[in-house]
Amino acid sequence: MNHQSRHVISLLTGWLFFIIFTPAQAQHSPLQPFGGKIRKTLDSTVQWRPERTKAPKGAPNVVWILLDDVGFGASSAFGGLIETPTFDSLANNGLRYTNFHTTGICSPTRAALLTGRNSHSVGMGHHAELGIGTPGYSGDIPLEAGTIAEIFRENGYNTFALGKWHGNRPIDLTAAGPFNRYPTGRGFDHFYGFLGGATDQWYPDLVEGITPVNLDGNKKHLNELLADKAISYIANQKSAAPDKPFFLYLAPGATHSPHQVAKEWSDRYKGKFDGGWDKYREDVFKRQQALGLIPARVKLPPRQEGIKAWQSLSADEKKVFERFFEVYAGFLSYTDFEIGRIVNYLNQIGQLDNTLIFVIIGDNGGSKEGTYTGTTGGAEGPQGHDIAYLLSQYEKIGTAYTHPNYPLGWSQATNTPFRYWKSDANSEGATHNPLIVFYPKKIREKGGIRTQYAHVIDVLPSTVELAQVKVPATINGYPQLPLHGASFAATIANAAAPAARTVQYYELHGGRAIYKDGWKAAVYHPRGFFGTEGSDPHFTPPPFEKDKWELYNLQEDWNETRNLAAKYPQKLEELKALFDQEATRYNVYPLRNYKAGMAQPVIRNKAVIYQGTTARTKVYVGKGDVTITAAVNIPGREATGVIFSNGGWSTGGTSLYIKDGKLHYTLTDAGREITLSTDKQLSGGEHTIRVKFKGENSVTLFVDDEQVAEAEITKRNKYLGSFGGDGVSLGKDQAVPVTDAYERPFSFTGTVKSIVIEQ
Repeated sequence: MNHQSRHVISLLTGWLFFIIFTPAQAQHSPLQPFGGKIRKTLDSTVQWRPERTKAPKGAPNVVWILLDDVGFGASSAFGGLIETPTFDSLANNGLRYTNFHTTGICSPTRAALLTGRNSHSVGMGHHAELGIGTPGYSGDIPLEAGTIAEIFRENGYNTFALGKWHGNRPIDLTAAGPFNRYPTGRGFDHFYGFLGGATDQWYPDLVEGITPVNLDGNKKHLNELLADKAISYIANQKSAAPDKPFFLYLAPGATHSPHQVAKEWSDRYKGKFDGGWDKYREDVFKRQQALGLIPARVKLPPRQEGIKAWQSLSADEKKVFERFFEVYAGFLSYTDFEIGRIVNYLNQIGQLDNTLIFVIIGDNGGSKEGTYTGTTGGAEGPQGHDIAYLLSQYEKIGTAYTHPNYPLGWSQATNTPFRYWKSDANSEGATHNPLIVFYPKKIREKGGIRTQYAHVIDVLPSTVELAQVKVPATINGYPQLPLHGASFAATIANAAAPAARTVQYYELHGGRAIYKDGWKAAVYHPRGFFGTEGSDPHFTPPPFEKDKWELYNLQEDWNETRNLAAKYPQKLEELKALFDQEATRYNVYPLRNYKAGMAQPVIRNKAVIYQGTTARTKVYVGKGDVTITAAVNIPGREATGVIFSNGGWSTGGTSLYIKDGKLHYTLTDAGREITLSTDKQLSGGEHTIRVKFKGENSVTLFVDDEQVAEAEITKRNKYLGSFGGDGVSLGKDQAVPVTDAYERPFSFTGTVKSIVIEQ
């Protein structure tokens, strides 16, 4: 082969390499042709720079606010008895949308909101952590489904996300990534928040961008941290580029459990709910009617089956149940206050009049995870049936020492005037949430009410239309899937504008519904947990073909109190056929029971966590015996601090630490502590400390292969489950403290070379 031939082959090989290995974005986005003229010297060259994308002139800032687990009748803005003056003000100067719907649960609502597409179509038919190997439930939002942040960034906006994400499979939530589906990989310039479904409000597990946030010494509530950071992002952006608009997505952890708030907020409601959940429902229903928020023909449905009449409760039950709701009410009011700080800041810097704000009060209705009696935490079980125990925790409810959620009676109360609750996709109680739209530039009818049917997928196209930005056909080299949402922007100026949406399906773990032109067919599929189908942990839901469909005319019966299935069987069959059509179109099938088909977490027979680890490392511990070995180096004569920890005092966990020259291993669950200790002094130098769990009921502590302590325990899984949930901290107690025997983080003054977990 001659030199010329080799040169040609080399060029072809290089070109093929470029085509194969160049990212899709580069292939689809060729360089813009140079618009100037190049000469041999700069003096004679005509310089040219391509125009950078800019937002439309006068484009508004956009703020989306999404709360968590808030029923239709909770906030004062929609007739509730919990004071939310910020929401009241935004609604009184904007519009209340009273016929707005979510998907009925966290991750699907967020995926639908952020992409403007039905949740099953973007792989989020349920929570990301419950993903299975089918398109509708993969847990991965496809890159062909661009987010609102990607759209707005392509239109010249800065983009910020704060708070809850809940859009990644657990396998991705480690220090090894991948990070392309984190918020900063999906269009947000900045992210400050938590990646999972919930976090402690006093000791939150936060990341900024992709980096864990060090909150050692922090005394602030998560709501305050989020408001501080939002204001900081806005201040920096407006100082650097005053004419450039921003998009802010604020999703606080509130009011998902744990319901935690300072006593100054919960104590504001002392005695205000002594009439109980029955009176609350009656009072809120009347307020909603007086405010014109619900149709006059609506009737208040009876209590849900299983919920006791308030007057039938014992004095002890009433006392502790009231406290649960006082804390919840304080939590919601405090959340409103911190959001108000952001709104007030926008007003202070002269930006509020040019800001479009959407407030979605709840990604679903009130939660049912609190069981019939409420819970205060604990890894083994909710402790929900023992009123004496709950009373012993009375003063701790809402503090960092508990992980509370209110009883189901309060959940139905906050869902007034609807039936059922979060995750029951068949019901308005799960999917019917308040929406506030505030936009001084466009809204002339201050305090107006809009009754058009709308769904969470409609928020993105409505925002796009109001901000006058364009949805790119390609984002980051990925051709975009069509939007499913329909803009309801026309309703802002015209209260009589027709609803943009006339058909919408719903589905969660087998429960399903279909809406069309005011009619709704729905079927409840038992989930079999949280006490709603009994307390049998082995409850098996019936086959899907045994589920019994119901039919409602929402134009006449807004809150589903009269089942018309027997009266209009033809209409029911028509809607069932429509559900099948929509379910096929949007990847709803196959129907699945809760957690069915999930891949089990990978159990490593041996996991090593190395010195230098700064993030909490998740290790899934199997059911067999477990041995944890820590290799430490003691400087000088002694050391102090935490060698490793996992979990916390409210949800269960363990901590190995040295204090006052003694080695301790504490196991805790909801305030119950067992501590193994030894007086054996650890001299300077290297040592091996080993913790052995034998079966379910025994734990032994060794120092340099010598047994120094032993204890009988109950179900070791309740202490070690957080290894795969919260993760393991090395060299300090990074998250919720395991014990109050020390002050977090109680960093180790020696060196933890590694810990090895074997089973």
